[in-house]
Amino acid sequence: MMEKLVAMIVEQLGVNAADVKPESRLKEDLQADSASIMMLVMDVENEFGIEVEDDAIEKVKTVSDMVSYIEAKM
Repeated sequence: MMEKLVAMIVEQLGVNAADVKPESRLKEDLQADSASIMMLVMDVENEFGIEVEDDAIEKVKTVSDMVSYIEAKM
């Protein structure tokens, strides 16, 4: 799951895969803005067949937070 998510982040944010680590913060470290986070959330929903609640988007700060959230929803 982590590999798939990293690939999605690299594609959506245009960052280097080596820069996407579990502890990487989406906004601060990977320079994601609100629009790119929303696009990433839509990709995650489509890819993993889950629904991401709006309040969860604010709580997910790091790549590992996102993995944990996806795993909990599946």
